[in-house]
Amino acid sequence: MPIDDRNDDLRHANRLETTGTGDVVQARDVHGGVHIHRARAVFPAMPSQLPGDVRGFVNRHAELAILTSVAGVQPDDPHAVAVTVITGTAGVGKTSLALHWAHRVRDRFPDGQLYVNLRGYDPGQPAVPEEVLDRFLRDLGVPATAIPVQLDERASLFRSLLATRRMLVVLDNAATAGQIRPLLPGTVNCLVLVTSRSQLSGLIAREGAYRLVLDILLEDDAIALLRAVTARYRDHDQHHEMVELARLCARLPLALRIAAERAASRPMMRLDELIADLRDEPGLWGALTAGGDDDADAVRTVFAWSYRALPEPAARLFRFLGLHPGNEFGLPAAAALAGISAPQARQQLDVLIGAHLLEQPAPGRYEFHDLLRAYAVDQVRHLETPEAQNEVRRRILAWYLHTADAASTRIAAFDRYELTQLPPVDVLPFAFDSHETALRWYRIESSNLVAANRAAAEAGLHSIAWRLAAVLRGIYIHQNAFDDWLATSTIGVDSAYQDSDPAGQAEALESLGRAYFQSRRLDEAETSHRGALTIRRSLHDRFGEAVSLNTLGLIGLRRRRLDDARTYFEQAGAIFRDLGDRRWEALIRSNLAETLCEVQQPQAAAEILTEAAIVFREVGDRASEGNALFHLSWAQREIGDPAAARVYIDQALRIAEAEENQVWQAHWLVELGSVQRAAGQPADALVSYQRAAVVQRQLGDRSREALAQDGAGHAYEDMGRVADAADFYRMAASAHRDLNDRWNLAQTLHHLGRTTGDTSAWQQALELLTDFDDPRAAALRELIAATLRDR
Repeated sequence: MPIDDRNDDLRHANRLETTGTGDVVQARDVHGGVHIHRARAVFPAMPSQLPGDVRGFVNRHAELAILTSVAGVQPDDPHAVAVTVITGTAGVGKTSLALHWAHRVRDRFPDGQLYVNLRGYDPGQPAVPEEVLDRFLRDLGVPATAIPVQLDERASLFRSLLATRRMLVVLDNAATAGQIRPLLPGTVNCLVLVTSRSQLSGLIAREGAYRLVLDILLEDDAIALLRAVTARYRDHDQHHEMVELARLCARLPLALRIAAERAASRPMMRLDELIADLRDEPGLWGALTAGGDDDADAVRTVFAWSYRALPEPAARLFRFLGLHPGNEFGLPAAAALAGISAPQARQQLDVLIGAHLLEQPAPGRYEFHDLLRAYAVDQVRHLETPEAQNEVRRRILAWYLHTADAASTRIAAFDRYELTQLPPVDVLPFAFDSHETALRWYRIESSNLVAANRAAAEAGLHSIAWRLAAVLRGIYIHQNAFDDWLATSTIGVDSAYQDSDPAGQAEALESLGRAYFQSRRLDEAETSHRGALTIRRSLHDRFGEAVSLNTLGLIGLRRRRLDDARTYFEQAGAIFRDLGDRRWEALIRSNLAETLCEVQQPQAAAEILTEAAIVFREVGDRASEGNALFHLSWAQREIGDPAAARVYIDQALRIAEAEENQVWQAHWLVELGSVQRAAGQPADALVSYQRAAVVQRQLGDRSREALAQDGAGHAYEDMGRVADAADFYRMAASAHRDLNDRWNLAQTLHHLGRTTGDTSAWQQALELLTDFDDPRAAALRELIAATLRDR
């Protein structure tokens, strides 16, 4: 909604900048102002997530026609359906049908396709809606910092993003309606295609979904599928033999494909001999589903028949893959799990793909059908000793731990946990040659890393579990992946206590506290960091003690308990000085300097920051150097030297530009605007605030966006545009109120009262200021009280 839509604005030239979350900031010459409009969401990239089409798909003509007719109904038709559910027994081909049809009609959905395997019947953990929405929102261009914590808020944002789009959403392998409901777009412009073994009657009744029940193949269709797979290898099989093979496979496509592949791989063996083999197969594993119906028996029999035909190295890898913590994995992980080289693993994986016992959804990535994963789990339990199973788990979990450590070294060199343990001699972690390759690996493996953390704890490998959580902390700090961060950190705390390792307990509490701090859950953050501090002091861990003191100081700074913050920073700085750690000492002193600026001691702050910036430059910590220069600009502006301030803030912004870091740039642009105002350049300041607001909206940082809006209000005031100033102050105040940021809300309400003369704004500000006792707050309290007395 425009802040100002007066007709005379039409005479000004416009430049539109569109953010990733659907906001347009309209920057004009200073006579027209800066306006923020709500617009159609713009995605940085159109998602195209369908796995590959099914090779050799045959038949199902009637079902394909039904799906096409359902999708062809116009959105405004009263019979339009937004959700279609394909149900049927295990192995009947639900996913194959859904993906084959989706590829045929993808052009009808110009805004892209989203796909997720909900793992509803997988032996491991099923996907939860919070996890799926987090991934979908990121795929739609929403930055991590803009993804809400609560499920209903994530679902609401997802529906908003898809409200004006036409997209296809495929939710594969759902177990319950509860998994699905939060993932529904809420508009018939989009079509949701669900596959499930369950009837999902609640979804039919409440959401008006259309149910397509998929039955086993007709006899002729089953034979057509067998011939499609074997045609290039066998042309002499008799019809009656095909009929018998189809019967033994219960005419289920999954079983038919596996059996046909077995036949194709033995072109010189008579089909009646293969059939006799299959008929005599005793079935090596227990009931997969309760009741043990004929369909399930047929699938189990075909699995066992195909598995026993594998060469032993491939069969061994198949069994071991049942112990991988996630359903989907890469080649290096498979090699590590089996304790073999990557070329050997690739060869054996090719055998499994050829036998239809594994699928390859993307180059270098592999996954199980959930039935086959259950079979692999059963085989490894029956055929491998507990000691061998534990060795497999140890290898793969150690591989994830040490590969995550290698990624953290590239992604977060100054924030990483120092993993002192060397990899086991039989584990070769993946190596990364750049920040980009490490970050790409993390994003692909993020769900497996959480699963590995959980699997380590469940297997009693608590030393790996808490260390993995600590290693991931450095990556999460820069990704704000709060769900994964909180999950792994919580597991880490429990595992560290199970491991009876006090140092590990402190690290785990540090990880959990940092997750709470960055997600603005300050009470829980303080509890965790105080726990870590107590342990570290008991261990005489001076370095760890100083780290905990620094974080408690940051919590005090965030709450504006400035005396507490200063005390913590001084204590931490003294320890790092004794330890001779120049970078950490400079970092603590930078935090102390920020506190000094807040208590109106800018000269002392400037002296500290000048020295700190030199240290950061020498050690190559560009982020901390830029932040020190940012605070130096603030200090010099408070001293009254805007020219010196401009030098420092320009240097900081050059660092942000060189590092291509929008987070730093947007934060520091607000200071540039303040320097420009101090130099009597409100028009230039307005542009700086506008640029900051655009990027902060893209990043989803409402707090810093509100600071930019407040700055824009100041620039408008300087230009005599008090009505426009008031509009921006109202926007900023709304955000501060939503975030419970009492200090910034009090300041913005004061600014609003000043531009509008609204005494209620001043009265609210005065009430908020009673929470603070620092000199700046006291001076503002006195100013507002005097203003109210004079009115």
